[in-house]
Amino acid sequence: MHERGEGVQLGPNVVIGQRVRLGDRVSVGANVVIGDDVSLGDEVIVDPGAVIGKVPRLGPRSRHEPVSGGGVRIEAGACLCAHAVVFVDVVLGPGAIAGEHTVIREGTRIGAGSVLGRNCVTSPGVRVGERVRIQATGGLAVGTIVEDDVFIGPSVFTLSDGTVAPGDDTDGRIQAVTLRRASRIGGGVTLMPGVCVGEQAMVAAGSLVTHDVAAHTLVMGRPARFVRELLEQAPGPA
Repeated sequence: MHERGEGVQLGPNVVIGQRVRLGDRVSVGANVVIGDDVSLGDEVIVDPGAVIGKVPRLGPRSRHEPVSGGGVRIEAGACLCAHAVVFVDVVLGPGAIAGEHTVIREGTRIGAGSVLGRNCVTSPGVRVGERVRIQATGGLAVGTIVEDDVFIGPSVFTLSDGTVAPGDDTDGRIQAVTLRRASRIGGGVTLMPGVCVGEQAMVAAGSLVTHDVAAHTLVMGRPARFVRELLEQAPGPA
């Protein structure tokens, strides 16, 4: 059973699970799968081939706790583009957009007005603030925190596990990356586990960030090094 608002449009071959709510004027394209306990707010758009409410399948050596449920909430005016995959226990805020082939893993929260470009992947437990822009083909590792108004260029990757071989002293502990408000990350950047990029700081394209970046500074290089200080900017969207 599901609840359906006024003016809902469903394409062919749409599969809808149990306890699903479709708000007013929701549009769902062809061949979409909507799992159990999903809520789509008013005027949400779901393009063809999207999957909402997928249960994760973990490998035998995975350190993640098994998750079998948890509702999905896609809030008013948000959009899932073609073939996006949203796992269980996810919130996509009002007006947010998940691009084509984007994968949003369990426990992720995406703030209002944020955009994830084509082929982006958010790992479990990622937090993305409001008005964030993430360009195509990037990956946010487990627990990454992205504050409001951050800009992330294409092919940017955060890492959260420093273990590369048995006996490494991290013991597999998650060391989440944090990107503070209105920071700017250029294309092709890699951020190593545990680093924090300060408020309104900028990381030049192609850099490898191995240490924290102070607020209002520009860094570049592999490894990234201080270049100069930046003037503080008025608050605003990325």
